[in-house]
Amino acid sequence: MKAVITPGDGSLSIEERPDPAAGEGEVLVAVKAAGLNGADRLQRAGLYPAPPGAPADIPGLELAGEIVELGTGVSDFAVGDRVMAIVAGGGQAERCAVHASHLLRVPDSIGWPEAGGFAETFTTAHDALIGQAGLKKGERLLVNGAAGGVGTAAIQIAKLIGAAPVASVRNEALRARVEALGAEVIAPGDERDSGPFDVVLELVGGPNIETDLASLATGGRVVVIGVGAGAKTELNLLVLMGKRAKLMGSTLRARPVPEKACSAAGVAADLLPALAAGELTVPVEQSFPLAEAEAAYARFEAGSKFGKIVLTI
Repeated sequence: MKAVITPGDGSLSIEERPDPAAGEGEVLVAVKAAGLNGADRLQRAGLYPAPPGAPADIPGLELAGEIVELGTGVSDFAVGDRVMAIVAGGGQAERCAVHASHLLRVPDSIGWPEAGGFAETFTTAHDALIGQAGLKKGERLLVNGAAGGVGTAAIQIAKLIGAAPVASVRNEALRARVEALGAEVIAPGDERDSGPFDVVLELVGGPNIETDLASLATGGRVVVIGVGAGAKTELNLLVLMGKRAKLMGSTLRARPVPEKACSAAGVAADLLPALAAGELTVPVEQSFPLAEAEAAYARFEAGSKFGKIVLTI
C-alpha cells in the first residue's frame, strides 16, 4: 500500500509499505479519505509520537472507507460496509486496521471527503462538550478558535442539544460562514463583554485561559483541547475558586480501546442520526489526493481555513 511517511524530522514522503492485517476484533479498511489534524503536524515535527501499537511513522487520526477484511470475532460488520473511525495513527494510507468497536457507519448521503473529516473532530467535540463539560440545553457555550474542524463541530453539537453557541473567530473573512452554522460570532478580545458563559471550549491555548475564567458564569467549566498558541499560562486560583469553576483538559489518541469504544457509541447514538438527516455538516475547506500530501499539510499549516483539510485516496 501507499502511505504518508513522517519519521518525525519534519520530512514527508509517499512510500510503499506492507498492508496491515485485521487482528482479533479488528477490520481492515480500504481508506477513501482521511482528515488532517493538528496532531499530524506535531507528529511530523517530532513533537507528538504515536502511542504504542500505532504505526510510528504513518500519521492520520481519522479515516473513512470500505471494509475489505474482517478479523476474528467481528460479527457486527461485513465486507463492503462504508465506515469511518478515529485511529491512534496510520489513517493516511491506502489500508488501515481499525478496532471494530471504534467504527461508525457512514450514512448513504455523506460523501467520502466529508466522512473522512467527521470522526476525529466530532468525536473530540462531543467528548469535550458532553462527556467532560456536561453541556446542557439552555446553557451558553463559548468556542475559542471556532472556524476549524473541531470548532465547527462544537457549534453544531451545541445547537443540536439546544445550547447557545458563541464563536470567537480571528479571521474576519470566515465569520459569516461560522455564523451560518448557528453561532453568534465575536472577535477575539470581546469574550468578557459577551459573557457570562457556562462552558468554554478552548482550542487556542494558554494565552486565553485568563479571559476564559473571567468570562465564566458561576459554576462554569473550561475544557482545553488545543494549545496551538501556547501550552503554558499563569492562573489566578482566586478567580477559579470564587466562581466555583472547573478547568479540565482532554485528549483522545492514547485512550484504551474500551474508552474509545464508549466515545464511538456516544457519537453513534447522539450524532449519526442528525448527520444522516442533514442536521449536521462537515465543512471541507479543501481536499487533496494522497500524492499531494505535502500540499495538503502546507494548506493546513497556513491556517485561515473553514473546517477540514482532507486527503482522498
